[in-house]
Amino acid sequence: MYQATSVSELQQYVQHWKDHEESIAFVPTMGNLHQGHMSLIEKGQSLCDRSICSIFVNPMQFGPNEDFNHYPRTLEEDIEQLEAIGCDLVYMPAASELYPEGLEKITQVKVTDLTEIFEGAHRPGHFTGVATIVLKLLNIVKPDISVFGKKDFQQYRVISKMVQDLNLEVDIIGSETTRDSNGFATSSRNQYLSEDQKSLAPLIYKTLEESATRIAEGETNFKRLEKRAIERLNQAGFETDYFCVCSAETLKPASAEDRRLVILVTVLLGKTRLLDNIEVDLG
Repeated sequence: MYQATSVSELQQYVQHWKDHEESIAFVPTMGNLHQGHMSLIEKGQSLCDRSICSIFVNPMQFGPNEDFNHYPRTLEEDIEQLEAIGCDLVYMPAASELYPEGLEKITQVKVTDLTEIFEGAHRPGHFTGVATIVLKLLNIVKPDISVFGKKDFQQYRVISKMVQDLNLEVDIIGSETTRDSNGFATSSRNQYLSEDQKSLAPLIYKTLEESATRIAEGETNFKRLEKRAIERLNQAGFETDYFCVCSAETLKPASAEDRRLVILVTVLLGKTRLLDNIEVDLG
């Protein structure tokens, strides 16, 4: 596996592959990789000739109350995992490479409509930081496709809309959430849970599944469904931030006329914030 730390170094590899008419899949990450990340890279490998993964802990998407310096960094283990699945190149830039004049002077990308709600309301400015760095990386790598996990469905929609609005020549591919045998979504945050909390966590997806089944069977009173789900999760020991049936396109509250839905949920389990969702296609 090749390693690059500068734009020029990365682009030499990319240009060589493009000269040989090889397609490129790109997966941007902040490292601390787990099986969910590996599934994104494997998805890209199934669709393209070459795969690139970036590892960059992006300071721009951290809020004032979030500890950028304590974000887990496991670079050696990350590289071993990428080599094991046959990733072709890992790009590991320094902050000075991507933000040479600092964060204060960088042009910012704000995706309208989708970024002030749900996680955007909880973490003001977060999605501006995400959209800005992803746009920079897409312009640097110039991949044919870029793969994003649907576990963070709002992020997936934000990036998809940005690419569409700005007419970027890349296909954004959504990859299904990686789950354990109990349905619990794989996440870097899971390492902060106790064993008792891990045994409780599968109730999140179970509640999503049961709600999706009710909608598929004809339930249209989404507010009542949301209330029941929140009560169930809170009684079990979660602190539910939101449980919302939305349009999968706009993330606005769903109406009975919407055919493509997504149920978004975020809870606190102890001090750990957990996100999940389930899509409902009514045809």
